[in-house]
Amino acid sequence: MPALSILDLAPIVEGGSAAEALLNTLDLARHAEAWGYRRFWLAEHHNMSGLACSATAVLIGHVAAGTRSIRVGAGGIMLPNHAPLVVAEQFGTLATLFPDRIDLGLGRAPGTDQATARALRRTLEGADEERFPQDVLELQGYLADPRPGQAVCAIPGSGTQVPIWLLGSSTYSAQLAAHLGLPFAFASHFAPDLLLQALALYRGGYRPSQRWPKPHAMVGVNVVAAASDREAALLFTSLQQRFLGMRRGQRGPLPRPVGNMDGLWTEAERGSVARMLEMSAVGGPATVAAQLARIVELTRADELIVACAVHEHAARLASYEILAALPQAAASAA
Repeated sequence: MPALSILDLAPIVEGGSAAEALLNTLDLARHAEAWGYRRFWLAEHHNMSGLACSATAVLIGHVAAGTRSIRVGAGGIMLPNHAPLVVAEQFGTLATLFPDRIDLGLGRAPGTDQATARALRRTLEGADEERFPQDVLELQGYLADPRPGQAVCAIPGSGTQVPIWLLGSSTYSAQLAAHLGLPFAFASHFAPDLLLQALALYRGGYRPSQRWPKPHAMVGVNVVAAASDREAALLFTSLQQRFLGMRRGQRGPLPRPVGNMDGLWTEAERGSVARMLEMSAVGGPATVAAQLARIVELTRADELIVACAVHEHAARLASYEILAALPQAAASAA
């Protein structure tokens, strides 16, 4: 089993509130630290009534202040929504407050719908995404040691060397990460179609950098682990309902689990949701271990970043605890 990390979106569940979601995120991070997870990442999303992670840098600071050692970061910040200098100042401040604990993952999508993207950026002419490589380089420059005569500096930020990752669900960021010698995370937990192609391009075209002499690929997976396969399948219906809503253009809090999905979707919708959730491991401990082993064998991932959208917070904690114990059980058996 490669290293395990967590991707949390601060889910607002049906019957719950944003305040409860933020409390649960910190509680999960504290447990994750105790269970030995490597990173705890939060992702930027906007205008989504089921997620409380829109002010991502603020939430990262909250989680980092409430934990002691686990790395905390963005998975990711949607760079076209922000000026690189502002991102450098935010994450430079975080890195100054929490030395050697902050990660900065960058994406090039808006993380929302077109109307909200306009509200964030005021214009949608395609230039924001096209500037992504230049914006990444500019951001790197702000976080590096200051150059003689540099006119604009990020303060705090300059010299903090916050680790930058590139994130993506296509081949674009994979090739850019390879060119820049950066670690790469693929969002296969919701868009797995180009996963293997992107990983092949990333590894095949990788140009070593001082910090990352070898490529480092992180793969996103959904994991719902429970005491039995049947219980996990029940819990998984919350995520299936969320993806069904996404397919229909509907948003809302994370639904409660249901005993049967058959009456909720058409056969075509069932197939579409199954394709989007292909990179998932759902079941009891043995089932999850076997499914993850197949994913690791297929992808040769250096790290897995795990999303677990479960309605009940106690069940979500239990799922992550079961998952954290799997590598230890495998090592003991060996």
